[in-house]
Amino acid sequence: LDHVSFDVRKGELFGIIGELACALAEVDGWSVKHVGSTEGLPADLVDALRRAETATAGDEGEERDRPGLHINLAVGYGGRSEITAAMRSVIAEHQADGGTIETLAERLTPETIGEHLWTRGQADPDLVIRTSGEQRLSDFMIWQSAYSEFYVVEALYPDLREVDLLRALRDYSSRQRRLGR
Repeated sequence: LDHVSFDVRKGELFGIIGELACALAEVDGWSVKHVGSTEGLPADLVDALRRAETATAGDEGEERDRPGLHINLAVGYGGRSEITAAMRSVIAEHQADGGTIETLAERLTPETIGEHLWTRGQADPDLVIRTSGEQRLSDFMIWQSAYSEFYVVEALYPDLREVDLLRALRDYSSRQRRLGR
């Protein structure tokens, strides 16, 4: 009985996420991108995520030059899974181009891998705000956040206040970024 009630709540959560994706896509000037794997997600949610992306994408599926927010919906997302998928994509592309295992190593650069991530074409985050007081990444954007600044706030995400965001931005503005140097 507990397992059945969990599945119902999970189904309701997927419905909420799908509705949110479609509502965000209707906001003029905003673009929506699903970052994550569709494997294991319900077909209705996958369809809603694709419709939201398509509605805000350019002619060839490229993100439009939209003036508003660019929203990443990280559903079915894991940083390790993203890097694994990127590597598989690089290998498949290399093989399709007639490459061999001997020439593959030359193609494996940070730039090439970055071009195959789910967030390809987007700038890496300058600031990552970690809610709930946790001092860890939790497998979130581990490639992209290599040179990001981190700010930890005790509030859980739903309780994050504007003042918490302003404090994070104030703290960030006082830092000297070294970007790995």
